[in-house]
Amino acid sequence: MARPGLLRLAPVALGTLIVPLDSAVNVAFPAIVAAFGLAVAEIQWVVICYVLTYGSLMLAAGRLGDIFGHARVFRFGLAWSAVSYLLLTLVPGYEALLVCRVLQGVGAALVLGCGPALATALFPETMRARALATYAATVAAGSTIGPLAGGVLVEAFGWQAVYWFRAPFALAALLLSVHLPEASRGGPREPFDITGAVLLVAAVATILLAVNRAPAPVSLALAAAAIACAAGFVWRSRRASRPIIDLSLFRRPGFAALNLANAVVTFAGFAVMLLVPFYLAGIAGLETRVLGLVLATSPAGGMLGAWLGGKAVTRFGSRAVLVAGAVLSAAGLLGIAPWSASTAVPLLVTALAVQGMGLGLFTLAYTDQVTATMRQEDRGVAGSLTMLTRTFGVVGAASLLTLLLGASEAALLAQGQPPTDAFLSAFGRTFMLAGALPLLVLPLLLRQRG
Repeated sequence: MARPGLLRLAPVALGTLIVPLDSAVNVAFPAIVAAFGLAVAEIQWVVICYVLTYGSLMLAAGRLGDIFGHARVFRFGLAWSAVSYLLLTLVPGYEALLVCRVLQGVGAALVLGCGPALATALFPETMRARALATYAATVAAGSTIGPLAGGVLVEAFGWQAVYWFRAPFALAALLLSVHLPEASRGGPREPFDITGAVLLVAAVATILLAVNRAPAPVSLALAAAAIACAAGFVWRSRRASRPIIDLSLFRRPGFAALNLANAVVTFAGFAVMLLVPFYLAGIAGLETRVLGLVLATSPAGGMLGAWLGGKAVTRFGSRAVLVAGAVLSAAGLLGIAPWSASTAVPLLVTALAVQGMGLGLFTLAYTDQVTATMRQEDRGVAGSLTMLTRTFGVVGAASLLTLLLGASEAALLAQGQPPTDAFLSAFGRTFMLAGALPLLVLPLLLRQRG
């Protein structure tokens, strides 16, 4: 067993950091639009190409780690990511940028697919929650640092800097990761179900794209394709000797509900990073740097929540922490709903911190429970599943909450409300809905074990 000591997580934490630091790219959107002469709506494909790629590949990447070694696949992902970051700084046009974002997504899937498994493999099972807490805090730290670093880098070096600044992190983690132990597996190597992997990638990609394109007519065709691919994956998984993921897990009491709850809570929580910037800039009138600091309160609260969650799960059990996280997340989101043009900054910060802390607690307890449910040989798939349900929540929020806010604001403007009043009313309604969602999953959480 690996010697305890959270410093052993340094290569995993540093390597994982490159993925949440992608939040720096959001700051570069205006510069990218100007550089390639794009319409503002076209910038969404910079996000879609990346999220679709890593979201659809995540479970397959975790399974590859379970078969060939998490450290080996993690190192390959770091090397791949470093190359993709450098390519992104050299792209001659917008189409090449999108292709390189797909390449970046492949690297992110390999890193995220094996990161949680490596974090738990370095410690005894009694320290699993603490190891996952440190790992989750790293992800939250990257989301916190990204927008702050992005503003400085774009101003000083241009939009390319939000990509190349992560290459040294990836290479440093790659060098440090040579000391990561490879788990020894008894018996012959298990097979990799290529057919199942292809069907799974197609199913996840079309599901995510269908959600993103809603309510356009093409979303119906994508949904039909997603259903067909998902049915094919289920059929294949029942016949494969070792499928990508053991679907019988979802027949265990509470397991499917737990994963659904994570997608719902993530969906609600992403309203902060998606919609609050518009309030801070347009209504509160904050300068860009101050806006970034205020917005960073939410992921900073997530760091604290993850750290506290590691101790709380050990002491009180995962169910209690799941419930506490959902309640705090709901309280923070409902605290955002009544914001007005005169709301004081300390009140803004308080609501964001409470929401972030709740999300951090919930995510940590959810990850710990999924990891505990699945066998140790499938830790790569377990970690990938937690990331995949989060991705479903993020993509759903980016599509549906934006649609809800826009439709509500347009209806109020049509009724003759002034633009500021219409935005605030629509903003409040959207966050009332978002705040209610974590409370709606409480019955599912109360039936969880632990």
